[in-house]
Amino acid sequence: MNDPTDPLSSLGRKLLKLDPDAYGALVPSAAGGNAIAQDLLESARPADLITGSIKSPDDAQAMLAGLWLYFDCLDQSHRISQRLENPTGSFWHAIMHRREGDFSNSKYWYARCASHPTLATLAANAPRLINEMPADKSLLRLIATGWNPSAFVDLVEQVHDKPNDPRHRAAVALQRLEWQLLFDHCTRQAAGG
Repeated sequence: MNDPTDPLSSLGRKLLKLDPDAYGALVPSAAGGNAIAQDLLESARPADLITGSIKSPDDAQAMLAGLWLYFDCLDQSHRISQRLENPTGSFWHAIMHRREGDFSNSKYWYARCASHPTLATLAANAPRLINEMPADKSLLRLIATGWNPSAFVDLVEQVHDKPNDPRHRAAVALQRLEWQLLFDHCTRQAAGG
């Protein structure tokens, strides 16, 4: 049974259920591979992603940018996030550049969203994942003074092409947590919550 306080639409739920392995690449080697998701997203409007009326059009647009990113469609996500001149747009923009392997540009965009509330939520939730991993200075640096997005970009740069590195698994888990928390934030804001 769906939570009646959750404003994500049936289309949003359908998209998120299409591929349980989506968003697993730190730096995708090819543009999105889920044709069904791409077809659905091509015709989706921000208003299709939440139930009820949109209270924050920018956050509804940001949801769409996040979904394109979820399915490794970086160009489509980029076109949306670069038009959003607010911290949430900068946050999606930062993630997109990190995932394309443009690490210094990613850090630039993270600096533009340094006060985004999702960073505090990440700081509260990331230690749970990191504490499950073997002790490693590069992982501890992520949470030493709250969530450190620049340190996360550095970690992804170090391990994105090393799937056997134990930190790679941690980076993927943290990437998914970051996406989920930011997407949830956008959904709540778009619905006025």
